[in-house]
Parts: sequence; C-alpha cells; structure tokens
Amino acid sequence: MTTVQSPPVPPTAIRPKVVARTGLYAVLAANAAVVTLFAVQAGFASNALVVIGRFAGLYSALLMAFQLLLVARLPWLDRRIGMDRLTNWHRWTGFSLLWTLVGHVVFITFGYAESSSMNPVSQLVDLAETVEGVLRAAVAMVLILVIGCVSGRWARRRLAYETWHFIHLYTYVAVVLAFTHQVAVGTTFTASSAATAYWYAVWGVALGSVLLGRVVLPLWRNQRHQLRVEAVVPEADNVVSVYITGRHLDRLPARAGQFFLWRFLTKDRWWQANPFSLSAAPDGTRLRLTAKAAGDGSAGLRHLEPGTRVFAEGPYGAFTAMHRTRPEALLIAGGVGVTPIRALLEEIDGHAVVIYRVAGERDAVLYDELHELALAKGAELHLVTGPPVPDRLAPRELAALVPDIAERDVFLCGPPPMMNAVLGTLRELDVPKPQIHFERFSLAG
Repeated sequence: MTTVQSPPVPPTAIRPKVVARTGLYAVLAANAAVVTLFAVQAGFASNALVVIGRFAGLYSALLMAFQLLLVARLPWLDRRIGMDRLTNWHRWTGFSLLWTLVGHVVFITFGYAESSSMNPVSQLVDLAETVEGVLRAAVAMVLILVIGCVSGRWARRRLAYETWHFIHLYTYVAVVLAFTHQVAVGTTFTASSAATAYWYAVWGVALGSVLLGRVVLPLWRNQRHQLRVEAVVPEADNVVSVYITGRHLDRLPARAGQFFLWRFLTKDRWWQANPFSLSAAPDGTRLRLTAKAAGDGSAGLRHLEPGTRVFAEGPYGAFTAMHRTRPEALLIAGGVGVTPIRALLEEIDGHAVVIYRVAGERDAVLYDELHELALAKGAELHLVTGPPVPDRLAPRELAALVPDIAERDVFLCGPPPMMNAVLGTLRELDVPKPQIHFERFSLAG
C-alpha cells in the first residue's frame, strides 16, 4: 500500500475538528432540552429545593452518560478531535458532574428536611434507610468523589498510570449504581413510556459506545491483524525502534502522526500499555515505533524478541495531515517528538520546512532519515542545537528560519516545556490558530 497523500482542506470547507466539536455540543444541548421537557411534563414538587435538586440529578445523569461517550475512544471522534482534547473535556465534564451531584444531594436533602422538620443529616439518613435506591446512589456519590480527587493534577502526577486507571474503572460501578437509583426513584424516568425509552436509549448508547470503542474494536482488530515484533533496531544508546508486522495491515486505518497503546505480550510486560507514536508512515506491510528509554516500559523494548505477540489499541490521535488547511507546512520536532514528525514528512505533499530542536547533534535521533526524506521531497531541514536558554526558537529566530510561517500549517511535537514555548512564539507571530496542530499524550480511564 502506498502512503496516503492528504491535500489541504479547501479554505471554504468546514474543518473536521469543527464538525466533530459542533456535533458534540449539539448532541449535549439537544439532550439537555429533551431532559428538561420530560421533567416539566412529569410535574413539579411543592418544595422549590426539591425541584432544583431533581433537575440537578437529571443533568448529572446526562453528564455521566456524556462522560462515557468522551472516553469511549470512538474512531470518528478521535481522528477529528484527538484523545488529548477529549480527555481534557472529560476532566472538565467530570468536575461539572461532581458539582451537579453535590447540588442534587444537598437540595434534595434540605428540601425534604424543610418539609419534614428534620435536620438535614437525619433526613439524609432517613432517605438512605427508607427509600429504595438512595443508598446505592450514596455509594455512587462516594465513588465519584474519590475518582474526582485522584483526577486532580497533584494526585495524577503521583500515581502510576496503571493505579490511576484501576481506580477509574470504578466509574462504571458508579454508573450502574446511579442508573439503578434513577430507575427506582426517578419520577421523570417513570413519568411516561417515552421518558423511560429515552433514558434507556441514553444509557444504552453511552455504555454501548464504551464497549465498542474500548473492548470490541481492539479485540477485533488484534484478532484480524495478528501483530508480532519483526525486529528491534537500536537507533542510539538510549533509543530503539521496534518493527511490527502482521496480517492485512493495508486494512488498518492508521495514519502518520497517530499513536497506539502497545502491549508486548511477554510474561513481565503484558500488563503494561505504553503510548508510542508511529515513527514511519504506515506502508501496509509493517508498523514502526521509536522510543527513548525514559522509564521501565520504554527501556525494556530493546530486550524484545522477534516473534513476540503484540496487542495494540488504536490508532489514536488527530495529529495527522487530515487537518491541513494550507498547501505548505512547517514541521517542528523536539527530542523524541521527532517520531510523528518524521512520519508526517513522509506522508504530506507540498513544500515543507522541518525544524528539529535538540540539545546536541548526537541527540538528533532519526536525523539521517529526515535528511534523506527532505532531499527526496524537496523539503528544507534545519537542525537547531543548544541549551534551552536562550530560546533558539524565539519569534525573531523562528521568523528568520521560516519567513512565510503565517501562511503554513504548523505541526508541533516535543517535550511539554518546548511545546509551550513554541506555541507562545506562534501566537506572537500571528499564526492563525486553525493552522497550528499539536497533541499531547493524555489518557482517560
């Protein structure tokens, strides 16, 4: 299979990212309107606090279902928005969910306490003991509070991904408990057959999306393609490339710039899933990843034996030529961030400028390949070396290297500090935001 060449999106076309984002917003808004309509049709309680609490509960149920959709890893959404942005939306939706749930509990409890003349604590205990489903809802609330706490940046940095992911699996327990609570005591749920059918459909689509994107599709693809390690090639003292082969790889919808979650099925690694970008454009016969020994997962790659079975989830990511808006491109790589950039250079057409930022020439992994590709495609290649300070990609320096930068699509990948600095430079140089493409590895549970 030859490498796919992606022409830029015509100026008059709606960008794929905009289509997907608008679609998500529209779906959420439409469902919020439907939920509100069903709530109004079900009638209001005499206590205003109870009414507010019920609305908070309904919207929290909707947000919980939306949460599942955001982390379902559906290919259509992921290719257009990217896992990092979907994960970021998932996090902020989670905080909104947390506060609507708190509001639901507080307003319902105080509302019933006002009507019964009980104090709020006694009222809450009474509801848990006497009303079916309330205790299950309380357990769901506690689980969501715990998950919300470990989702904070301070906690996330201190937890191993596997631990954080395991804790997040309790989200599905909370979903089931919340749903059974809604079935048991939700007045809107039982107000009409249409409302009942609607809520079953909402939860069915949400849970079905997760099952499809997180379980069925990965299992089906791995069964179909039977991936194995073909070769392990050292690129430098602490960098290694792994070549993966399999069946029918010409039918695997992978693009340059995307990444997989790789599991190498050895006795000491099968439980580890590591995100690595493709370092070469897929050619229909093999895949290649290139990784730096930055942790136990990547450091162990050099010891893989040819023939080792591989379980890969993906491809993921919107860092592809699908989102091009201009005929010419600027590719900026920092350190091992060169891997998706090298793959993109192989795929894109039109004139390209490549800037590779490293501390020293010996750190320029895959530079020889970049050089050969640049010669073959008529691209400009600049190797920028030196310490982080002074900034070698400050506005003046970058504008000198690429005078027409505002007329190009910019693809950026590298360490977070370098990416943040370059993004600031691009803003100062008035590069339009739709022309700036980057992605960070950020996984949701």
